[in-house]
Parts: sequence; structure tokens; C-alpha cells
Amino acid sequence: MDVSRRTLVKIGLAATATASTPAIALSRAGAAFPSGFHWGAATAGHQIEGSNVNSDFWVLENTKPTIFSVPSGDACNSLFLWEADLDLAKAIGLNAYRFSIEWSRIEPQPGQFSIAMLDHYKRVINGCRTRGMTPMVTFSHWTVPVWFAARGGWTMADSADLFARYCDRAMRHLGAEIGIAFTLNEPNGLLIALRMLPPQVVEAQTAMLDAASKDHGVSHFVGGPAFGQIEEMLPNMLHAHRLGKAAIKAVRSDLPVGATLAVSDEQAVGPRSKRDAMRQAFYGAWIDNVKTDDFVGVQNYNRNVWTETGKLPPSPGATLSSEGNEIVPGSLAGAVRYVHEATKRPILVTEHGYYITDDAIRAKQLPLALAELKRAMDEGVPVLGYVHWSLMDNFEWTSGYAPKLGLASVDPVTFQRTAKPSAAIYGRIARQNAL
Repeated sequence: MDVSRRTLVKIGLAATATASTPAIALSRAGAAFPSGFHWGAATAGHQIEGSNVNSDFWVLENTKPTIFSVPSGDACNSLFLWEADLDLAKAIGLNAYRFSIEWSRIEPQPGQFSIAMLDHYKRVINGCRTRGMTPMVTFSHWTVPVWFAARGGWTMADSADLFARYCDRAMRHLGAEIGIAFTLNEPNGLLIALRMLPPQVVEAQTAMLDAASKDHGVSHFVGGPAFGQIEEMLPNMLHAHRLGKAAIKAVRSDLPVGATLAVSDEQAVGPRSKRDAMRQAFYGAWIDNVKTDDFVGVQNYNRNVWTETGKLPPSPGATLSSEGNEIVPGSLAGAVRYVHEATKRPILVTEHGYYITDDAIRAKQLPLALAELKRAMDEGVPVLGYVHWSLMDNFEWTSGYAPKLGLASVDPVTFQRTAKPSAAIYGRIARQNAL
């Protein structure tokens, strides 16, 4: 690590691993994870790189009206400080790093591919390898190029073909050293949002998209959180995953490829619970679509308990996230069990974390969640790895920079990364490959 990066990455792991480490009994689950288990942290290009001006999200963040609390701006400046990010992940003790390549940077205009940006991402991939970390690469983490959104985004009849063309071009430049590939990140997320968010939020995003359409002189700008268009988008996104996977496999047939799904731990109460109907609405189409993948990426943050009339509120006295959801140690294991049972595919936990500002909660809850995950593995669920969201605090979409989900904080002026106490606790588990 050179001096400039040492200044930017203030680890402090040894100090934080002492007084802050909670005494938690984890003996109910087997201690050791399988050899070769992936221990990682995740980021996404738009959320950390900064100045992603050719992205649909950049446009919508700066549209009036907008549903974004603040624009992404410089984010964590990771387009230039990516080595600091890799050094941070390595210093924590991780052996995997999940990140996304930005379609809007690689193909800023239709059919025009930037060799400079492809070379940039090749350096990031190789940087993972030189640090002994498996590069896990997401080809589209929600964002798309402005030109793609201005044409109608995922509502376009040829959107899947355009995505496959991009996957092919990126793979031919980057594919040799990628360790694991993901086509789309949480493509079912808008299905969940459409049913869980209040109608006024959907109305507000419609007004934002209408304003972007007018600004770009088009009739149908579809990008970002387009909740209202998801039913029109869904068939094309399902097809895009299939075509994208085929394009990636055509370059490297041995490369493990899958998609990542947002999955809450859905629980039923009573004989007429809505749980199964909600599972079908949230996950059904995508569960069917990924049954031939090499694995399924599961991303879990909460549990929902369903009666015949709706979702129950959190239990009295429960520990709550900043979003008001109950933090339940077994929610990740519950989501993993469900997806494996439904697909019969191996599982890779590609995101799991905590919407909280108090890192002590993360430090306490993470080992408990991993113990429950290990119990599911001991029962026979094949889990390939665990990737925490996120490596560092970053731009959390419409919520801006208020949510603090990182294992490290980031100074918004100096961009210095500073590991939190939870990073030491997680790192200790990762280094030992055991609880």
C-alpha cells in the first residue's frame, strides 16, 4: 500500500476487535465453514464511483421533481480510489469482493464501447486477484445508460438483445480473470416495491420520469426506480438474464453465472395467511427463471410476517432498523432455505446487512445471523459464500447518504475510509473461516 492509500484507508482493526467484540454464544451451530467458502463485501459502481454522468440514475437524481433526497455527486470517489477499497477489503480479512461494472461508462453511446473504461475495470479485477480475493462482477447493478433509458429502458422490445451485446463485449475484454458473474442485481426489487410502497411514492416517481422524458425530448424515459412500469419491463428483464447469461457463457463456459434476488424471510401466521401469495408476487417469475443457473444470489435484509389481512408490525421491544423493520437473526437463513427449496440450486449470499446508524447493533447481530446461516448449511442447504452489504457507507439510492450500511465509514470531503468495530468482528470470522 503506498502512502496516499495508507492515508485514505484507516483500518484500526486491532483496536476495534477488543473492547467492542460482544460475547455471544454461537455453539448451537457447527463452527467451521467449508473449505473455499467465500467471505466478501459488496459495492455497486453508481453507489461508490461518483460522477456517473451517463447513467439514468444521475439524470433522475438531478431532475425536477425527483424522489431522490440528494444527488450522488462524488459518492466515495471510488472511480479513482478503487485501490483503497481493495486494500480495505483485504485488511478486513476478506477473500472476495463483489462490485459492478458500469454499463453507462463502458457503452456511453449505443454501439460505442470505451476501451479506457474496460481497461479500468480490468485493473480492478486484477487488483482483486493480486490481493488474493475472488472478483465477483455484476454486469448491471440497477443502472443503465441514459440512451437506453431514453429509448424506453427495459420496456423496449430489443432491450434484452442490447444487454446481451454489452455482456458479450465486456466479457471478451474482462472475462479471463472474473471469478463469479451476475447478470442483473435484484431484478425483482421493483416487483416488491410496487406492492409495498404507498401509492403516493409511485405517483412521485411517475412525475419524475415524466419530467425526464420532457427534458430529453422523448415520450418514454424509463430508468431508475420505475415502479409503475415493472409489469411491462418484467418479460424483457427475464429474457435479458437468459441472454446475458448465454453471452457470458459463450466467452467462458466454466464461469459460474447467476442473478441476485431480493428475498425477505416471509413467514405465515394463521391458516389463510397471505404469505404464499406474496411470495409468488415477489419472487415467482424469477424463481422459475433461475432454476438452470449455476447458483442463485440471495439478498436479505428483513423478515415479513403475514396474516390473512396483511403484514404484522414488529414485535414489541424488538431491535429495529432505521427503516422500522425488526432485525431478526434468522431472517437470512430463512430466505436462503426458501430459495434453495424452490430452485434446488446452490446459494450465494450476495448481500446481507443492516440499515442502522449504530454500528454496535451490526457488531452484535452479524455473528448471530451467520450462526443461523451455518445451521441451515449443517441441515444440508448448499451455501457457497457470504457477502456483506456494504464494504463502506455509500450512496443508498433515493435515501442518499443517510443510511449507514458499511463496514467502514467514508469522510465526504477527504474520502478517507475508516473501518468500524463490526469490520473487526466480521474479519475475525472470515479469517478463521469459523464462528
